[in-house]
Amino acid sequence: MTTNSTNSTISTETLSDLIAAEDVLLFVNAAVTATGQREFRSSAGEQRLSLAFLHEYVRVNYRPVYAATLALDINDHNAALIVEQLLRTADEAGGPDAKRAEGRLIAARLAALPPQRVYRLFRALRTAKVNNRRTRAIVRDWLAGRADLGHDAVKYRPGLKAVARHAHLPLPAPECGDFLFAPGRRVRYEHPYLDAYRRAHYEQGALYELPFTVAEGFAARHGVPREVFLERIAPRMTRLERLRTERARDLTVMPLTRLALYVLSLPLGERVARRAELTGALRAAARRVAGPYAGSWGRVAAVLDDSYSASGSAVKRRRPLAVALGCHFLLDALAAPGAYTAHWTSGGTDALLVRPWGPTPLGTRILDALEGPEGRAPDRLVIVSDGWDNAPPGLAGEVLRVWRTRLDPERRTSAVHVNPVYDANGFDVRRLAPSVPTAGIRDAEDLPALVEIAQFAEGRTGLAELLAYLDRRVELFLKEARG
Repeated sequence: MTTNSTNSTISTETLSDLIAAEDVLLFVNAAVTATGQREFRSSAGEQRLSLAFLHEYVRVNYRPVYAATLALDINDHNAALIVEQLLRTADEAGGPDAKRAEGRLIAARLAALPPQRVYRLFRALRTAKVNNRRTRAIVRDWLAGRADLGHDAVKYRPGLKAVARHAHLPLPAPECGDFLFAPGRRVRYEHPYLDAYRRAHYEQGALYELPFTVAEGFAARHGVPREVFLERIAPRMTRLERLRTERARDLTVMPLTRLALYVLSLPLGERVARRAELTGALRAAARRVAGPYAGSWGRVAAVLDDSYSASGSAVKRRRPLAVALGCHFLLDALAAPGAYTAHWTSGGTDALLVRPWGPTPLGTRILDALEGPEGRAPDRLVIVSDGWDNAPPGLAGEVLRVWRTRLDPERRTSAVHVNPVYDANGFDVRRLAPSVPTAGIRDAEDLPALVEIAQFAEGRTGLAELLAYLDRRVELFLKEARG
């Protein structure tokens, strides 16, 4: 676009800012939703290739923003990729201040990641032969911050061994070094986990002193019946480990999206039989997420996609539908009492019995939602869908365009589209209309924060406001990391 001082409606600088803001938001959407796994309409290879391009593009062109994304609610897969790319290209970080800023963000994000993912990341760095001074310092500090390296030596033995060898780090506990590199040197260990691991090879009772995932292997080796093992190891299991076992479906502590996935895995007959229990658990989980914002969103209308594509893929079964179901209960909690209406694309009215089937008539459902009960438009319209409007194609975008330009130009109704599926071919989540902001969503729990960041996708705020928002999130993130 060419510009001049008299006729241009947008300056080159402004255009550059708009493009930069769009690039950043596009990457944030990908970092929230994409996991490099197969989706309904794209293969795992296409997902990984698309994601790799985005990471390199944003890292090269907007490195400070790329690092700042670690402070946002992105998924663990992309957080690890960002850390890996920053450490691989340490010489591109800029001056000392920029390097220190990156280092603080990397350290804070590593502390928040599951340890198994961090060890996997360190192994990837070893494979790539990344062993610069900065990487060694970050690895050293992360290991020093681990609460119990003896526990890690048992539970994450290959990872810790590879890290210590690659970074040439002396382990703080001498016993751990012997356990990993010279297991025959000691006849017994002072650390309870290390000694239990030694004894578990020949003593069945010792396996119940070990972490669950390690004890599981020894139980199979000793031929311990599964039911007996699960009952005796229960005190050693973490909350997530308890949730993964069929014997311990504690609905009262399950996170909202995980609970929605569990509900959708049940046959319809069982959902009906357990209606009160399941509905109560979903509402309780939603209230926990809503927290102080419960009841503060006024009149809310939701358009929720339960079409066939919401079935997801073999590796992400029913994930899009689970996000929609979780958002349904969360929006009910956020809306004013009695001021929430849900419009499923299938036309169904029983959220507990939703299943992925049929086409995606988003346009028709959006019309229903905007009309509202008694003809009153909602204060907020939230659309949860993969964006493939096909009954008829394009109707949703046209409805939203006419609504914004002719019926509600004053934006009395706030509208946002959240999309749980990354479109590998488009390098973004699929959008419905330029007039309605779209944000990628991984878990229903992230909905309130995503509605906040979606404002930057409307074009009414610029790059400066987006960068200021990122600065605030980075400051808050680092403050929380320091405790």
